[in-house]
Amino acid sequence: MERNSSLWKNLIDEHPVCITWKQEAEGAIYHLASILFVVGFMGGSGFFGLLYVFSLLGLGFLCSAVWAWVDVCAADIFSWNFVLFVICFMQFVHIAYQVRSITFAREFQVLYSSLFQPLGISLPVFRMIALSSEVVTLEKEHCYAMQGKTSIDKLSLLVSGRIRVTVDGEFLHYIFPFQFLDSPEWDSLRPTEEGIFQVTLTAETDCRYVSWRRKKLYLLFAQHRYISRLFSVLIGSDIADKLYALNDRVYIGKRYHCDIRLPNFYQMSSPEIRRSPLTEHFRNTRRYCDK
Repeated sequence: MERNSSLWKNLIDEHPVCITWKQEAEGAIYHLASILFVVGFMGGSGFFGLLYVFSLLGLGFLCSAVWAWVDVCAADIFSWNFVLFVICFMQFVHIAYQVRSITFAREFQVLYSSLFQPLGISLPVFRMIALSSEVVTLEKEHCYAMQGKTSIDKLSLLVSGRIRVTVDGEFLHYIFPFQFLDSPEWDSLRPTEEGIFQVTLTAETDCRYVSWRRKKLYLLFAQHRYISRLFSVLIGSDIADKLYALNDRVYIGKRYHCDIRLPNFYQMSSPEIRRSPLTEHFRNTRRYCDK
């Protein structure tokens, strides 16, 4: 204890106090270094945020090293700042190489530039999404899903081609590139539920689509909440586009029509499935309006 107190006394109490302060300001290089430090520490997260931080901090340490060599003429100050500059430069090169080394297949490149990049999704985040998926080819007149037979166990996004959606042989609408093939089915089920398609999806041309297995995608959502929110927005927007683009609706009951791909229709048309209070209210309201 006495040893620690004596050390503190030597450092603080017996250290000479500045009596006279320099009247002139330091050179422009010193102030430039300080500005670079302030702006550099305001960087964000992620790969590009790290590139921003290390680039500005490296320039700040370089300016401090130049200032120590030219104005202060202090070898120790110059050495420390130059070492820190080298560390920042090495970190910048390492992160830039990681970003540069991220490459994708042609389908993923088209998908990223057309759908994910306009939303501000970074390449590292898209890489995690792409690694959880696979690219599948669907030949002309082959079915992606058959009504009442195919189980809902994946989520797919069309990259090229055109898909025709039918129910009982009646045409509903088309699915075009960068639209989900099964977004209504995906949204209608909870993670623990299972279901089958109520429509048939047939390729009108040779198609290529990106597909995510259901369990694998939910595992990715659990690990990265940001990706979960991203897909929630994309799927919701895709369902809205499909509803607006729907050319024909399936007639059920009296005097009103309903989209067969809506989640509410599954519960209204299947008596064995327990209806929620919101669905029951919706059904009663529609009946009242049709009278």
